[in-house]
Amino acid sequence: MLDILKITIIFIAILIFLRLKWNIGYVLLLASGLLAILYLMPIPTILSTIKSTVADPVTIKLFFALTLIKSLEMILREKQVLSKMMEASRNILKRKKAVIISMPMLIGLLPSLGGAYFSAPMVEESTKGLKMSQEEKGFINYWFRHPWEYILPLYPGILLASAITGIELRSLILVNLTYALLIFITGFLFSMRGVKGGFAKKVERRKRDLWSFLPVLLILLMVMAMHIELHYALGFTILLLFVFYRFSPKEAFRVIRHGFTPDVIVIVFGTMLFKFTMENSGAVAHLSQYFKDVGIPILPILFILPFLSGLLTGITVGFVSSTFPLLMSLAGGAHLNEITFAFASGFTGVLLSPVHLCFVLTREYFKADIAGIYRKTIPGCAIIMTGALIVYFIL
Repeated sequence: MLDILKITIIFIAILIFLRLKWNIGYVLLLASGLLAILYLMPIPTILSTIKSTVADPVTIKLFFALTLIKSLEMILREKQVLSKMMEASRNILKRKKAVIISMPMLIGLLPSLGGAYFSAPMVEESTKGLKMSQEEKGFINYWFRHPWEYILPLYPGILLASAITGIELRSLILVNLTYALLIFITGFLFSMRGVKGGFAKKVERRKRDLWSFLPVLLILLMVMAMHIELHYALGFTILLLFVFYRFSPKEAFRVIRHGFTPDVIVIVFGTMLFKFTMENSGAVAHLSQYFKDVGIPILPILFILPFLSGLLTGITVGFVSSTFPLLMSLAGGAHLNEITFAFASGFTGVLLSPVHLCFVLTREYFKADIAGIYRKTIPGCAIIMTGALIVYFIL
């Protein structure tokens, strides 16, 4: 019970400071310190956690990915590539709603750190001239990039779930398809209600503007087909653009320097430090053990454990690796209905997590009010969990 109180205090503190529009990086640094105090972490453990955060390959890759994304965005914006991409989307897709969601869904195919920051300027560009709040734009960018994580084998979460439970990946994907469709459907239910019709057609520019997609398609090809990590793919693409647009060394330095901002450093370090502090303090492990000791029925546990883990870490791999082995032992084995329900529960927690990187970056880009985004994500998640409960009993 004490662990629940501690985690509740930390979560409330995070929400309060985010509501006050503090930088999420500083909020997570503060939350990490509060976590260390509440769990009485020894000084050597704290120092080890900081060292692990700085040296972790994910931290380093995330930092370079986000900085290069900012640099790439600057090139695409200054050279009018983004506007040409939107023009091409208008000509090809025609319907306004299809154009708006196309970029988050396309970039969402990339299992990349910081991908939401890549699609955000494209959503901003595609909604120009429309009466739409920053919170609605943020919701669109955030929500429509996430159907893939339920079903795309490129994402490590579903692969790890299959590996841990021994359930065939194909079976897990087929059942999870329900939740992916619900994300797509609820996205239209809770956004773009006032968006109707299509964009004016400009056939004469269609073929020329299609070339504007090459930078994004090249990155997708390298990451998905050639299995090149995102930061390498971004770096290579930026180099090609430097050559294509004949950037001088001074101009290239200006673009690269644009990506290396203090905000990116703080966000990356704060996010990763909170993740490592959660693990090293024993917070997630203590919560899991508490529910096991109390003897709560299996269905509530299948929801509560993955949901809380996803909510607190904001990472799919985090809730799968920390709770699925325990859930299997409590349930007496791996059953498809239980595992798919647990996966839906955990990912709902991830979608609602204020420390989920996509949420953090989307909110940061659009300067959106956290409550405004939650007003759309919470009912969307409620519908997904209703579908998950129906699937649980059907199976």
